[in-house]
Parts: sequence; structure tokens; C-alpha cells
Amino acid sequence: MATETAGNMPRPTLLGWIRRIREQREQRSHTNRFVLQALEEDKREGQRIATVARTVALTVVALLLPFLNPAIEVLYYEAFVLGFIVIGWAQLRIAKVGRSGAELALIFLELALLTFICVVPSPFIEEGVPTAFSYRFNVFIYFFLILAISTLAYSWRTIFSMGTWVAALWLVAVVGVAVFGRENPALHEAAVSAFSAYPDMVVALDPNNPQISQRIQELVVFMLVAGILALRGWRSNELLMKQAYIAAERANLSRYFSPNMVDVLASDDHDVGAVRTQDVAVLFIDIVGFTELSERSTPHQVMDLLRRYLSLVEGVIFEYGGTLDKYLGDGVMATFGTPEPRPTDAANALEAAREIIRRMDGFNRDGAARGDPEIRVSIGLHYGPVILGDVGPARRLEFAVLGDTVNVASRLESASRDLDCRIVASSDIVENARRGGLQDGQPLLAGFKLAPSVSLRGRRAPVDVWTF
Repeated sequence: MATETAGNMPRPTLLGWIRRIREQREQRSHTNRFVLQALEEDKREGQRIATVARTVALTVVALLLPFLNPAIEVLYYEAFVLGFIVIGWAQLRIAKVGRSGAELALIFLELALLTFICVVPSPFIEEGVPTAFSYRFNVFIYFFLILAISTLAYSWRTIFSMGTWVAALWLVAVVGVAVFGRENPALHEAAVSAFSAYPDMVVALDPNNPQISQRIQELVVFMLVAGILALRGWRSNELLMKQAYIAAERANLSRYFSPNMVDVLASDDHDVGAVRTQDVAVLFIDIVGFTELSERSTPHQVMDLLRRYLSLVEGVIFEYGGTLDKYLGDGVMATFGTPEPRPTDAANALEAAREIIRRMDGFNRDGAARGDPEIRVSIGLHYGPVILGDVGPARRLEFAVLGDTVNVASRLESASRDLDCRIVASSDIVENARRGGLQDGQPLLAGFKLAPSVSLRGRRAPVDVWTF
């Protein structure tokens, strides 16, 4: 029985490695909506720019041709220039991300058409002119123009494919001219007679000579340029993919933190998990009587209601610059001032609490139309020092906000039942919020009123509170 050891395992080839990398990237990109979106936007924008650039460049060429050939037969080539412009706009119309047979067919048609123009004499040219004489006009340079414009719209694979297609078309055309091209022996004899003492001059100036070595040099240089541009396109594509993955990571962060905090978390300049103490506004929100509501509804109804309710709360928290700390069943803990504090944290927390109550009224009206039970929420708010930092083992780190401020906010939320109100805010958060003045043209404490002090479990002194 034969066994295969590590020593005789087949070594991976370069092409195999490139193929694996491509397959892995394609698999990841098909499951990442940010990558797909980035590729679609890049392709769409690149194709538009390429089409406009192509139109401008070919218009310049059309204006240049009469200067190079001030004769009526130049209209023959002007018609082809117009055709290339039409092909460019057709490519824009059918452009899409990924492999497109129609798009590749148009590219190949364009290259084949340009090859035809380069090697087949114009029907308006004088009789007796050798076919190989067309090479004297150096029209091969226009392939580089098409290639350069294509880098604006196509992937590095397509650019490299264009290089191989042009090389193949040009080689076939050169062989065709050498074997089947029209010759004029009289011109050859004239060249030999005039430069008999200079054989190299005869080879260079003979109109019948297709100059195979020069043609081979052209296609080799073109392939090298196409390869370099394809490599550059590959690097740009890698950068695009990295940016798309970064966008995906930032989107994941934005599920837990407000958008203006994502920049802080994504920055290498901030060690968010470092243990520290700072002043933070803490908000707790809970559904009053959630257990009873769950018993009266089906599990599907409860989960649907809970998702919509948490989506509303999350949106308001992020809108006012808060951070979603954690879900607590039907409750939510949010902080304002993490990971970095701001002067308006207390004011933002109060505004967010009031906005949640306002939107819950609309939420219940919409729910009543569908037969959903009414939801009543209670909110507790406090401001003060907390301990921030990563907690847990290395395999399960969690960014945590701890301290007495958190406990007080939680117990103020519970106190709303006894006070028969929707929001209970400590005097500490109110005093800090007052420094922010007006919010959106509305008095900060509109709807709030000073209430009797409340005693909280675990604290000796009562807490002064405001209710809403």
C-alpha cells in the first residue's frame, strides 16, 4: 500500500496559488455586501469615466487624421473612429460586474477591428501599393490608447487578456501580410538599385518588407505593458477590497456604537479597552409588565414586537450619540460618553430619553392598528464616574461599564413604577445637562418636574430626582 509523505507531496505551483487566492476572494466577495457594492460602484463609475475619456480621445484623433492625411480618403478612417466611439457607448450600456460574454465580445471586436485597419490598406489607396506599406504609418500605437482607456473600466484580468488577444491578432495579421500580402516588385528593385551599397537600408526602406522583427517587438512590448498595467490594476483591486472589508467591519461596529463613535473605535490611536475612570451618562430602559405581555401573546408575536421596539430604541440612542452597551432581555443599557466623553453627554441622554417616549406613542398607535398590545416603557438616567475597560478572559473579552453610576441608573428605572412616571432622572444628570442650554430650540427640561427624593437600595442618602 503506497503512502504519501510530506517530503513527496506535490509542491503548489504559482498558477495554483493565484487560482486559490482568486477563488477565496470571490467566495468572500459574494457573501460580503460591502464588497459587492464597492465593486459595482467602482465598475459603474470607471465605465462612465472610460467612455467619456474614449470619446474625447477619439475626437482628438479624428481631428488629427486630416492633418496627417489631407486627402478625401481620410474619411474612410474617420468612419472607423466613429465606430469605435459607438462601441464605447455600447460597452457602457451593457457593463456589469463579473464576467460578461457580451462585454468581452465587444472588446475583442474592437481589437480585431483595429487590427484590420492597421494591416488592410484602404480601398481608396492607389493601386500597386504593397500591403506591408501600411506598417510605415505606425498605427500600432493606437492599441496603447485603447489599452490605457480600458484600465479605467476593466479588471486586471481583462487588461491582461487584452494583451494576449492583441498579441495573437497582431501575430496572425503579420503572418497574413507576409504570406498573402500584395507586393510590388518594381518598388523592391528600385530600393535595391538606390541603396545597393547599403543592404540594411534596403531592408528598412523596401515597401514590400513587413519587417517581422519590428512587428514581433511591437507585440512583445505591448504584452509587457499590458502585464504591468494588469499588475497595477490588481494592486488597486486589492486596495478596493481592503477598503470594502474595512467598511464591513465599521458596519459591524455601528451595530453597537453610534456612528460618530465608530471612528474612535476604528482608529489605531485609541486603546478603547484600556481600564480608566471617566464621567458618563447612563440610561436604562425597560418594558413595564413584559412578563404578563409575554404570557398573553404567542412567541412569534413577542419576538416580532421586541425586535421592532429594540430597533426604535437603538435608533434613538445612536441618533443622540449614545452607545448601546447591552440588551437585557426586554431592556437596554446605553451610555453617553463612551468610549470618549463630550460636554453634551448628559444633555444628549435626556433628549434621547424624551425622544424614545415620544416615538413610543407613535409605535403604539401603529401597533394598535395591527392588533398588537400597547407597550409602556420606563427609563432611568444618572450621570457620574464609571470604570471602563475590557473584562473577561482573553478568549472572551467584553468592553464593560461598571460602577455605582450604573447601579443608580438601573434602580432609578425601577423607581418609575412607584413614582408613576415614564422617566426618572437624577439631579446629577440634570445639573450636568443644564450646561448644554437649549437642544434643537427646545428647553432641555421641558416636560420634567422636580420630584421628592427617593431612597435606593444600597445607598444611604436619598437621591434627588426629576420625573417626566
